[in-house]
Amino acid sequence: MHNIAINRLKAVLAEKQKTSKWLANQLDKSETTVSRWCRNEIQPSVETMAEIARLLKIDIKELLNSTI
Repeated sequence: MHNIAINRLKAVLAEKQKTSKWLANQLDKSETTVSRWCRNEIQPSVETMAEIARLLKIDIKELLNSTI
């Protein structure tokens, strides 16, 4: 199965100089879960994406790859 990179979480965290460990702590999630989000193996819920955007002070659209 071919994985499509749906989210830009890894890139956005790097841009904001934050780590996946920091994000895991902020969201009370396991580092493994956040790592899987960063690798696009699984996707966070829309609600979680909104919370991530709030924590990083960005628009939720910045967390998603364009479909165009």
